[in-house]
This record gives sequence, structure tokens and C-alpha cells, in this order.
Amino acid sequence: MSEQQPPHNPYQPYGAPGPGYGPGYGPGGAPQWAPDHPDATMVLILGIVGLAVCQLVAPFAWVKGRRVKQEMAAAGGRYGGSSQVQIGYVLGIVGSCILGLYVVGFVLYIVFVVILVAAGTA
Repeated sequence: MSEQQPPHNPYQPYGAPGPGYGPGYGPGGAPQWAPDHPDATMVLILGIVGLAVCQLVAPFAWVKGRRVKQEMAAAGGRYGGSSQVQIGYVLGIVGSCILGLYVVGFVLYIVFVVILVAAGTA
């Protein structure tokens, strides 16, 4: 066989085809990525708001983030934005924990006030 082999290209390992034909490339050679899930940005915003501004929103980020993660897993790679969803999901969990601490603190405060009022009237 006297066929000439093309020179080795380190950017095309294992004889991969040139740009425009490999995974992640469109027909024109431009890279193409999966579009973000329609709710990915919303989960991220809910997580940020739930942690920084109003912890009442955090459980919604947690639940919505879990649902969007399940939808993305079921879609088989058709959607991107998994990092946005993961960050919003984790921020929702942290914000929900902070909300729980606020609720426990408020209940303890009410119990403390009731005990002080009861002790003052006795």
C-alpha cells in the first residue's frame, strides 16, 4: 500500500474527522451547544433571591431545581444549563435551612416570652 498518510494532528486524535463533522460542531464548523433548559435561569434566580433576600423563596428553588434536574436527566443531553440548575438547587437547600433556623428561633423566642410573662404574673 503506497497511500500517503496525512501528518498527525494533535487536535484530531484517533483520526477524528475535521471541523464541521465532529461532536459539538454544526455543519458550518461552528461549535453548537445544547440550549439551556427553559427554567434553568429561573432556578438560579430563585436560589440567589432565596439565600440573599427572602428565605421564603428558597424552598421553591429547591423543589423547582430538583424537578428541572430530573427533566434534564430524562431529556438525555438535549438541554444545557445544568450548572445553573445545580447552583440554584444548592442555594435553595441552604436558604431553606436558614429559613428553618429562623422559624426555630422565632418559636423559641415566643416560648421564652410566654415563660417570662407567666413568671411575671405569678
